[in-house]
Amino acid sequence: MAAYVCTRFCINKFKDSITFIQRRYRVKTKWAATRPKFPSTELALHNFDTTYSMQFKDLWPSIRVAMLCEQKYGALINSFSSEPHIITDLEAQGCKDFISIGCSSNEVHQHSQEDTTTSHRDSTELEPAVLQHNISLDIKCLVFPQGDTSRFKPARPDSSGILGYYLLDAASVLPVLALDVQPGHTVLDLCAAPGGKTLALLQAHSVDYLWANDLSVSRTTRLRRTLQSYVPKELLDENKIHITSTDGRQLGLTEENRFDRVLVDVPCTTDRHSAMVEENNLFKRSRTKERQKLPLLQTQLLVAGIQAARRGGHIVYSTCTLSQLQNECVVQQAISLAQEELGITVQVQDLRWFAQCFSDTFHFASHLSVGELVLPHLCANFGPIYMCKLQRIN
Repeated sequence: MAAYVCTRFCINKFKDSITFIQRRYRVKTKWAATRPKFPSTELALHNFDTTYSMQFKDLWPSIRVAMLCEQKYGALINSFSSEPHIITDLEAQGCKDFISIGCSSNEVHQHSQEDTTTSHRDSTELEPAVLQHNISLDIKCLVFPQGDTSRFKPARPDSSGILGYYLLDAASVLPVLALDVQPGHTVLDLCAAPGGKTLALLQAHSVDYLWANDLSVSRTTRLRRTLQSYVPKELLDENKIHITSTDGRQLGLTEENRFDRVLVDVPCTTDRHSAMVEENNLFKRSRTKERQKLPLLQTQLLVAGIQAARRGGHIVYSTCTLSQLQNECVVQQAISLAQEELGITVQVQDLRWFAQCFSDTFHFASHLSVGELVLPHLCANFGPIYMCKLQRIN
């Protein structure tokens, strides 16, 4: 016979160890229709693990950890600002201009090359243009030392409302430096928004005419807003800076053989953003076809950039992805198409000297078939940024 147990006694005895939920609050967990069952960031990481573990092998775990950690930024100094002591204030915090440091190491490297007759590669492999190692000292970008994860304070406006510096991934400045804009040059920025590289191009004060284009109207609006915050109104003249919102693939036909320098910073999977942020993530299931068509779009944009360049002009192709399919493969395919379909000969420029200049600040990948790639690294958490420099021969 079962013993009678008082319910009130049981509740009083175990009330401290048992959490009771009132009946009206007991609900079955439901999955919201707008909430994805497979987050885009998880899909992106799964894709990266599958692809990049084969591409980078033992390096991938450390790259993966760095991509999932807080990104480091650089302060691109705005030479149009009259705010005093910007550089000295940042240097007092421990920041250093990685460009001037890289230029000084480049000079030492050039002197050492003059003193020796041997090289780790046959000198006949290098193009004649490689011997001209030019880096603009007018562009200044300050970063905190390796291992220092300090953050920059927001930039302050001067008396006319122009901000003192622009915060961006410091590796994003490298394609602009590689482009080597000289005084009097006409420049096309084929995919300009949101405007960091466009602003860096203007800091050299060498551009005679800049055409900044982007397909998205909203992104072009953001580009205009950025330039208005950093460039005086009198310089935002249509005869000096022309901003359009058109399909960049068409500019190769309409503006053929016009520009001395062309920057092709194409849309890509933006690996770091895809691994960290759900908003506007290219790995959403609804954007699968868009993502799969990226290499074709990138190739078409690069071919258009090659068409728009003059004979002897330089083109820099850049992305912010680690993907070989979007980097080296696109460059090789575009060179082949330009030769076979348009009769344009393009030569890849060697950037090994360039990577060596900035190896104290950035972590570069080795054994790339063409171009240079900045890898995320815990001590120097910039990138990923890929760049390849081309020269139109005929």
